[in-house]
Amino acid sequence: MADSDVLDDDGRRDFLVKVTSVVGGAGAAAACIPFIASMNPSSDVLSKATTEVDLSGIPEGGMHTVAWQGKPVFVLHRTREQIDAMKNSNGGFQPEPDQQRVKQPEWLVVVGVCTHMGCVPNKEGPGWTCHCHGSQYDDSGRVVRGPAPKNLEVPPYRFIAADKLVIGEA
Repeated sequence: MADSDVLDDDGRRDFLVKVTSVVGGAGAAAACIPFIASMNPSSDVLSKATTEVDLSGIPEGGMHTVAWQGKPVFVLHRTREQIDAMKNSNGGFQPEPDQQRVKQPEWLVVVGVCTHMGCVPNKEGPGWTCHCHGSQYDDSGRVVRGPAPKNLEVPPYRFIAADKLVIGEA
């Protein structure tokens, strides 16, 4: 066997090691793709990511409840009296100006889940009352009587027309 044959074998060996490494790396990457893709949200979750609400059927002073991500969302068409009353108060336990909770004064959008134990409060007169433990919220969704520790959550939403809003994207 000549010296040139030995060098050729080393060259082949290096080439085979490199090719095997590239093919093995590509195979490992290809095997990871389905695993990573399984972490993406499913189509039923994506369909619940946003909810479009038609505001034209909600009379002034009326409320409409819609589902968003499996939770009730209250859309309240507030009257001038309700708007004025909420502008003049900051709430109770967790003060927050009404202007920070609404994008348009006549429309309040809040997640209808009591922040105490997760019950759904009922609309009664001015505000909501949770009959599970007696928490009360005003017409801005701010807690005015406990045991609820926080105001009703304001979900991300935006108006797409004068009479339509989309909940789930700001």
